[in-house]
Amino acid sequence: MYKIQANKSGTRSIEVSEENLQTIDKYSLLNDLVESNGIIDDETLAKLRGNIRSFIFSNDDCKDLLDLCYNVIYNDNMKAYGLKELIMLYLDWNGNKDNNNEGVQAD
Repeated sequence: MYKIQANKSGTRSIEVSEENLQTIDKYSLLNDLVESNGIIDDETLAKLRGNIRSFIFSNDDCKDLLDLCYNVIYNDNMKAYGLKELIMLYLDWNGNKDNNNEGVQAD
């Protein structure tokens, strides 16, 4: 279980599970989410929420997406700052995942 800071002062946080990160990876939810200016704001969060709603409406079996929404994306504490922290956590997690797979070779 990971914990991200949800506001600048550090008084609020959101717990993110390994499964939540795997769901983000599975659906490539963060790909092309942030504009070229690199600014993560409330519009970016609204875009992510809209993308997830589209996936939910187009998939019959999306319990993983619903769990991600309930636990993280639609958490009362989730704001633009929390999304920035989630993106940073995902990038770190994804980089570590790739580094762990480099040592494994198929025969």
